[in-house]
Amino acid sequence: MDWFGLLAGLIAASLWGGMYVVSKVLLDVVPPFTLLTARLVLGVLTLLPFVLRKPGIALTRRQWGQVLGVGLIGYGVSLSFQFIGTKLSTAANGSLVTSATPAFVLLFAAWILGERVTRLRLAALGLATLGVVIVIDPRNAHLSPNLFWGNLSLVAAALTWALYSVLVRKVTRGLAVLPVSLVCFLGGMLLTTPVMGIERSLTQAGPLTPWVILGILYLGVISTGLAMYLWNLAFARLEAGVASLTFFAQPGVGAGLGALLFGPAVMSVLGGIVLLFARRARA
Repeated sequence: MDWFGLLAGLIAASLWGGMYVVSKVLLDVVPPFTLLTARLVLGVLTLLPFVLRKPGIALTRRQWGQVLGVGLIGYGVSLSFQFIGTKLSTAANGSLVTSATPAFVLLFAAWILGERVTRLRLAALGLATLGVVIVIDPRNAHLSPNLFWGNLSLVAAALTWALYSVLVRKVTRGLAVLPVSLVCFLGGMLLTTPVMGIERSLTQAGPLTPWVILGILYLGVISTGLAMYLWNLAFARLEAGVASLTFFAQPGVGAGLGALLFGPAVMSVLGGIVLLFARRARA
């Protein structure tokens, strides 16, 4: 077991703990593709100084095409579905639906990478999913017909993010994760930037208060630049089926922060314990 890779995945998922709540608030002020493009630009600016300290982006023309394509899927298609889904649905639904990502990763890893789907991994996935259900509490989710397209977008986000995560493991074989992560951001911008141009001609952003700017910086620097790099690093160092289970730290940390700030929550603690056992059984 590569403990550094495991820690990288856990930190990345933990940093995403409050992402859906922040996104939901910001999307009431900033249109989805404008916010997403700003997030990717900040991600590029966060990683660029570190990439420039190295030999640079040493990719062949073929590798450039492959990495840009992977970024288009992850940061263009998947994050677009995530932002649209979060805007049209609820933060609770976003956290609950996207918790299906590790299950999709397991399937894509078997198909694309030939990884084994063992009984122990299936058991770990089941335990972790149970922990997520306990932590999030599905009673907070909303299945109203008015939220149908938002919930469907969230499912598409979980599916395409799983595909992206598996493809990252494939393209980082023999390549440094840091420049690959930066180029993936550029790949996402190939989709989001032109759509943002159309969006800006149809809608206007709300007032950019200090809190809105702070939220955008959080999404761009922390949730994108730092967390996405760590997530890619985890998938580069671990088998995809193992790395995906670190995703369950996201609702666990969110519940832990809630208990710390607002008092003890028995169900959240119980869910966290189940998640811990799942991670111990992951391999």
